[in-house]
Amino acid sequence: MADFTFGGSDEENAEIKKLNAEVMEDPDNFDNWEKLVRMAESLEGGLNRNSSPQAIATARDFYDRFLARFPPLFGYWKKYADLEFSIAGTEAAEMVYERGVASVSNSVDLWTNYCAFKVETSHDPDVIRELFERGAQCVGLDFLAHPFWDKYLEFEERLEAYDKIFAVLDRVVHIPMHQYARYFERYRQLAHSRPLTELLPPDTLQQFRMEIETEGSTKGELEIERAIRARVDDFHLEIFSRTQTETTKRWTYESEIKRPYFHVTELDESQLVNWRKYLDFEEVEGDLLRIQFLYERCLVTCAFYDEFWFRYARWMSAQKDKEEEVRVIYQRASMLYVPVSRPAIRLQYACFEEVCGRVDMAQDIHRAILWMLPGHVETIVSWANQQRRVGGLDAAIEVYKTQIDSRETDIYAKAALVAEWARLLWKIKGSPEEARQVFQKNQHWYLDSRPFWINFLLFELEQPTSAETEHTQYLRIKQVHDDIRRKAHLPLLTIKDLTHYYMAYLMERGTKDAAKEYLILDREVNGPFSVQTVNKIKLAEDGQEATTDRRMLMENGHPGVEVDEAAVRRGENPYTKYYQQQGEQPVPVNAQVY
Repeated sequence: MADFTFGGSDEENAEIKKLNAEVMEDPDNFDNWEKLVRMAESLEGGLNRNSSPQAIATARDFYDRFLARFPPLFGYWKKYADLEFSIAGTEAAEMVYERGVASVSNSVDLWTNYCAFKVETSHDPDVIRELFERGAQCVGLDFLAHPFWDKYLEFEERLEAYDKIFAVLDRVVHIPMHQYARYFERYRQLAHSRPLTELLPPDTLQQFRMEIETEGSTKGELEIERAIRARVDDFHLEIFSRTQTETTKRWTYESEIKRPYFHVTELDESQLVNWRKYLDFEEVEGDLLRIQFLYERCLVTCAFYDEFWFRYARWMSAQKDKEEEVRVIYQRASMLYVPVSRPAIRLQYACFEEVCGRVDMAQDIHRAILWMLPGHVETIVSWANQQRRVGGLDAAIEVYKTQIDSRETDIYAKAALVAEWARLLWKIKGSPEEARQVFQKNQHWYLDSRPFWINFLLFELEQPTSAETEHTQYLRIKQVHDDIRRKAHLPLLTIKDLTHYYMAYLMERGTKDAAKEYLILDREVNGPFSVQTVNKIKLAEDGQEATTDRRMLMENGHPGVEVDEAAVRRGENPYTKYYQQQGEQPVPVNAQVY
C-alpha cells in the first residue's frame, strides 16, 4: 500500500508529516498547532475550489483537531469559515460559524463576523434579524459589545427600518458599556421624530398624560404631546444617568483587563486578582443575568484556571433548579479546558454526579482520570471513598487492592495506598489490629516511602491507651520508630522530623525511663555527626560504626563517600547514596558546579 499523502508537493507533504508528528507527540503545544494549520492552508499555493481533495481534506482535518483542542480561539473559527467559503461556498462556511458560536458563544468578534457574513450572503431580512437576536442574547451585555451593536444598527439602516433601529437603541441605552454615551445621543435625537407610542410603555405614557392634564396649565392636544415629550426626554436622561453610573462602577475592573480573549499563555497574578474582584462586585450587585455573563467572559480568558470553574459551579449550584447547568459547567471544565494533570475539578464532578444519583457516572469519571494518570493517589482515594459510601467497606478495600496490584501503579503510590487501606480498617471498621497487620506485612516493600512511615508512626501514636496498656503500646511505637531509624531508607531530615514526634511522645506519655531515652535521641538526631551512632552505622557499607569513624579521620572529620566498585562498573553514580542520606537531590552528571 502506498504511503498516505496530505496533498501538495513532496516537500510540502514531508513538512506536514513532520509537523503532524510533532503535534501528535505534544498535543498541548500551541505553536506546533499554529505551524501545522498555516502549512495546511498554504498547500498547493493556497487552498481554493480547484485544490486537490487530499489538500482540502488535510486542511479540514487539521482545523477540526486544532479547534477541538482549543475551542475558544474565535479568530481561527473565522479563518476556518473563510476557508470553507472559498472552497465549498456559503452553507459550508455557515456550518463552521455555527460550530464556532457554539464553542465560544460569548465572543463579540465572532458573532459580529458571523452576522456580517449573513448580511452579505442572505437576502431574507427576517433570517438575518433572527441571527442578530441570537447574537444579542449571547454578547449583548459585553462591556465591549459596540462592534456587534453597530453592525446590527447598520443592517437595520440598510433596510431603513427606523422603528427597528429605535427598538435596538432602546435596549442598548440600558446596558453599561464602553460607548454608552454615543448610543444615547443617537437614541435621544431619534426619539424626537418617533411616535409617542414607541418611546415608553403605554402605562407610563398614560401616567404622564394624567399628570399633565391634572395640572390644568395646557388644554390643546398639541401642547399635551409637547409636555409629554419633555417628560419623556427627562425620563430618558434618568436612564442615561443610571447607565452612566453603572458603567463607571465597572470601569475600574474593565480597564484592568489586559487580555479579554483566550490564549494558552499564563495570566499575570494581577489579572487573576482583577477577575476575582470583578466577580465579587457583580455578585454583590445581584443581577443573575449579568453575573452569569461575567462568569462566561471570565472563563474564556481564564479557561485553564480551575479555581474559576470551581467558583462558577458553586455559584450556579446555589441558584434554584440549576442541576443541569451545574453539570454542563463541570463537563466543560473536565472535557475541554482544565488539564487532566490537575484532576480536582473532575473529582468534584464525580462527587456531584454521585449526589445526583448517577453513581455509575461517578465511577466512570474516576476510571477516566486513572486511564490518563495511572496510580494517581488522590483519585484512587476519592474513588475508594466513593465506593465505601455506596457499596460499603469491602468495596473500598477492593479498589485499593486492585490499584496496589496494578502494574501501572508505581511503588511510591502503592505505599501511600497501603497506608490509606490501613486507615480504612482503623477509622471505619474500628479494627486497629487489622490496620497494624497491613502496615507490618507491607513495611519491607516500602522502606523508602515517606508517606507510609509517617502514617504508620502516627497510627501507633494515636491509639488510645490506659495505665494497663500504655507499656504495650510504648513497645509498638518504639519498634516503629526503631525501624524508621535503622531500616527505612528515608532522608535524614525526614527521620529527624519523625524522631521529634517520638521524643514528644516520650515527654508526654513516657514512664520514668523516658527522660533518659529522650536525651539519647536528642544527642543522636540534634547533635554533631560525630555522635550520631545510628547514622554512622547506616552510612558504612559494612554496617560498622568504626568504618565511618576511620573515614572521618581520613577526610578531616567528614564521613566522605564510600565507593562501591561494583556499582561504578554498573554505571551507578557513587554519590547518589550520600545525597539520599543527607536528604538532598543529587547533582546531575552534566551540571556545572561553581
